[in-house]
Amino acid sequence: MTERSICVFCGSRAGQDPAYQATAQGLGELIAARGWRLVYGAGDIGLMGAVANACQTAGGATFGVIPTHLLEMEVGKTDLSRFVVTENMHERKKVMFMNCDAIVVLPGGAGSLDEFFEVLTWRQLGLHDKPIIVMNTNGFWTPLVALLDHVIAQGFAEQTLRDFVHVVDDVPDAEAVLAAAFD
Repeated sequence: MTERSICVFCGSRAGQDPAYQATAQGLGELIAARGWRLVYGAGDIGLMGAVANACQTAGGATFGVIPTHLLEMEVGKTDLSRFVVTENMHERKKVMFMNCDAIVVLPGGAGSLDEFFEVLTWRQLGLHDKPIIVMNTNGFWTPLVALLDHVIAQGFAEQTLRDFVHVVDDVPDAEAVLAAAFD
């Protein structure tokens, strides 16, 4: 069986709720424990740093992708198993997506939303069938889920849009979705 890779989109900040960081750490530990590889934005700050450091500490493989202009701002984590520097954000998203088997979205800001909506749009267009998991830690993404439901209710998308997104509350729920997808 080939190594599975989990792309994690998340904030370059830690956020207000300590549960966000705990979830990021738990996900990093899970990825390592399952023998999967973490694919993420290569930052060493915020939730990005938390998930990567936890994965590394637990002996997991890490694949980081960062655009040149964010190397300093996001503190590019160069001690990863694989570290790729891209020219821009578009290339970063493409490299991350092309090197993963599933996507997990942790709490984050505009960048995480951009990444989420890009992979969701690609899924809606039939360009991939990779699982997309939204980690709704302490209800962080509840407004996003409500927005997706609103878009569907108002006739701008089919119900399948919502069906493409697995909303989970914690790391064990995410593990169950990933394990089912990979078995």
